[in-house]
Amino acid sequence: MHAFIAISRNASNAAFGSALALAGVTVLSATASAVSLRVQMACASDYYAHCSAYSPTSPQVRSCMRAVGLSLSKGCVNALIAAGEVSAAEVSRRRDGSKTAAK
Repeated sequence: MHAFIAISRNASNAAFGSALALAGVTVLSATASAVSLRVQMACASDYYAHCSAYSPTSPQVRSCMRAVGLSLSKGCVNALIAAGEVSAAEVSRRRDGSKTAAK
């Protein structure tokens, strides 16, 4: 009976270790090919609201986020500016352009 418990614990530990390693690789590959973890965290709800039809690491998601730029949350926009994904000048230009078009 004790041998079975020891084997079960070892299998559980191995499975947990594998899952943890897989999660780490997923995070690393996503951040290496896409955007920073800060941007991912700040823009997660914006991604799900507007662009979840596209893989987060695809080129289409960047196009989608740009297309809905005026709808993005302030936290997401600030993270994108800080990461160099978009300039503060472009954000201002787009906001000013939308205010002019709305009048």
